[in-house]
Amino acid sequence: MRKGFYIVFVSIFCLFQTTVYAQQKPNIIYILADDLGYGDLSCYGQEKINTPNLDKLASQGMQFMQHYAGAPVCAPSRSSLMSGQHTGHTSIRGNATEKGMEEGQVPMSGKTITLAEVLKQAGYKTGAFGKWGLGYIGSEGDANSQGFDEFFGYNCQAVAHRYYPDHLWHNRDKVMLEGNDWKHTVTYAADVIHDKALQFISDNKEKPFFMYYPTTLPHAELIVPDDAIFKAEREKFGNERPYVGKKKGDGADYGEKLVIKEYTKQKYPHATFAAMVIRLDQHVGEIMAKLKELGIEKNTIIMFSSDNGPHDEGGADPDFFNSNGDLKGIKRDVYEGGIREPMIVQWPAQIKAGSKTNNVTAFWDVMPTLAEVAQVKTPKESDGISFLPTLIGKKQKQHDFLYWEFHEKNSSQAVRLGQWKGIRQNITNSKNAPIELYDLSTDVGEEKNIATVHPDIVAKIAKIMNDSHIENDRFQFDYENSK
Repeated sequence: MRKGFYIVFVSIFCLFQTTVYAQQKPNIIYILADDLGYGDLSCYGQEKINTPNLDKLASQGMQFMQHYAGAPVCAPSRSSLMSGQHTGHTSIRGNATEKGMEEGQVPMSGKTITLAEVLKQAGYKTGAFGKWGLGYIGSEGDANSQGFDEFFGYNCQAVAHRYYPDHLWHNRDKVMLEGNDWKHTVTYAADVIHDKALQFISDNKEKPFFMYYPTTLPHAELIVPDDAIFKAEREKFGNERPYVGKKKGDGADYGEKLVIKEYTKQKYPHATFAAMVIRLDQHVGEIMAKLKELGIEKNTIIMFSSDNGPHDEGGADPDFFNSNGDLKGIKRDVYEGGIREPMIVQWPAQIKAGSKTNNVTAFWDVMPTLAEVAQVKTPKESDGISFLPTLIGKKQKQHDFLYWEFHEKNSSQAVRLGQWKGIRQNITNSKNAPIELYDLSTDVGEEKNIATVHPDIVAKIAKIMNDSHIENDRFQFDYENSK
């Protein structure tokens, strides 16, 4: 009921806007990397991989130095981005596959008002290209049900482990990929998705559009085409210790015994990972070039971030690449390394080129920011604060706190409260598990737990953790030993 009322209200509001005014609205492209760490871009300190196009994007726009993902894993992070809510409120809080479904995850609630719906009602053509993972095809959570006019890519995040699947999805139609049959690796899915995204830009150059581009790069499996990019990286890194899978005969390799959710063996894991990041960077460069070719680059906002911290799966080696920079933790950790992400925003003539900000922001801030850009109301359910003032150099309202909850690894919660970071782990064993406390102003690596020194701060964080969690039937903290 609430969702329908919002859409009708905004539709009436938008009728009062002239066509000329609507055309002046900026196009919006949001690029979401998959498992890219805070330190995986050269503009964020990466020394082993060059990312010239993303560096250029940063030099022409603004880098966010304290930007946070919605969660330390895929689905809840994306749910947070789409809903404008933190994981204590958003409907998807874990990577859960729908029971009885061969392909696809638990659906995002149909009551959710998504970022795409907000912008669609503001007159934007909406498209999503990449990995969805928020509801199986035909469900209330699939991309077409959640405000996207066009979707092309992977519906299921398990299938998205594979870069040579036999099919992708165009809206609700299955598209078979030439030469791919789970035995042969002919058509690289990330490239096909990228081409469709470029076509969407060309097709909608005359009208305001929102393109959500959740690429699968550089998520495991580690595999790339045997092209010039890979050859150059293989020569640079030389002989390596190969990744041979979790165990012999585990279904990793393409062939008769393939298990889709596993990761292929890889003889050159370092070179392959580097080549995947470089391919991502080139795809970003091609998007930038397409906008310039069409003459719309000055009226297009490009946002770039990642869904969670770096992974160590399928042969990936975040220690070798220093993928989390100075931060502690990786994917599936609520320490900084699992949730703090690179964030770059370019908006010519609006954002000061080469600027950086320490404004603390999170995924749930993207919705109110883009709603303000589009001059429409933000749904009242959103937990976010628009960071448009930061982008255009004006005074910025700050969060009272940021909150995360995570439903794997015995469950955990985290709170950012100004300079303080509180973490409660092993909640499954006890809802009163002790809270770790870190002062990020002096200890960004979260090395020194000072909870006993500041019991007053710990008490405030404990209250925030209690108040921020709304019960969810599908994602619950199971307090086994609590009284």
